[in-house]
Amino acid sequence: MKKLAWFFLVLLVTGGLAQGSNPTYTLRYNHVLAPTHPFHAAFQKWAQRVAARTKGDLQILVFHSAQLGVEEDIIEQLRRGIPVGQNTDAARMGNYIREMAVINAPYFLQDPAQVERLSKTPSVQRWIDQLASQYGIRVLCMNWVQGARHFMTNRPIRTPQDLRGLRIRTPPAPIWQESVRALGATPVALAFGEIYSGLQQRAIDGVELVYQNILDMSLNEVLRYVNETQHILLVNFQVVGEAWFQRLPKNYQQILVEECESAGRGVTLDIQVQTAKAQREVQRRGMTIVTNTNLEAFRQAGQAAYERLGLLDARRRLYEEMGLR
Repeated sequence: MKKLAWFFLVLLVTGGLAQGSNPTYTLRYNHVLAPTHPFHAAFQKWAQRVAARTKGDLQILVFHSAQLGVEEDIIEQLRRGIPVGQNTDAARMGNYIREMAVINAPYFLQDPAQVERLSKTPSVQRWIDQLASQYGIRVLCMNWVQGARHFMTNRPIRTPQDLRGLRIRTPPAPIWQESVRALGATPVALAFGEIYSGLQQRAIDGVELVYQNILDMSLNEVLRYVNETQHILLVNFQVVGEAWFQRLPKNYQQILVEECESAGRGVTLDIQVQTAKAQREVQRRGMTIVTNTNLEAFRQAGQAAYERLGLLDARRRLYEEMGLR
């Protein structure tokens, strides 16, 4: 019975069987998002493509809703060589290389095309090498774009002044907290899985997330407004442990990276389509979308986050390498 239960667990988390019954390499991959989020299907597709190209010898088991644990703990595990991986962001990578956090700073990037250009810059390539060599973190790809983040509250927000006094949930990383503070609110670090209860218990007054998160967590039940501030383009990194990665055959390393990038491009395009559908759905569920936000005022306010964290030079250098003004 135990073997049968494990068989069905593998089917559940991977979306299908690998071609080989006894894989040499198994990677347990964690993300905090719901199984209904487009990223989950993209992770399953990535796993299936890797299994197909390695004839089942490299298997990825995908776990949604932080089933393996919180993000920070998983990253520390993979650094120790444990065969786990994590969907993460530049804010968490900024805990190791401070300047990397600039990617999650207010209004730094505008669209997925800029993300692709950014990933090829000398500075980013240097940071990726440094994460591997000094911190044991292998970035497989960084082109999974989850969309623009907005403030979601119980009162309309049009200017940074409207956020004054509101406690807004943030992940536990300096760039998130300083960005929310610069934009006018009081940041409160809270795990992703605790958002709904935090709103119910009024430990927080709102959140800053992408549209799909509203539907995945039924936030329309506890929040009334989506305020389209577009303050962060959420760029996701897919990471594993460098020690585990180096144990793979070279061709498996290449397959893992190639299929990660391919799945990332696919789901990024899918999310652009899904966001429009999500906007209509949250309105159908009773939320009001505030579109007449003063974006210029928010951009100007966001500069304080760069100044407080000493990221102005990093932004200037990256813009130069990307050919942006």
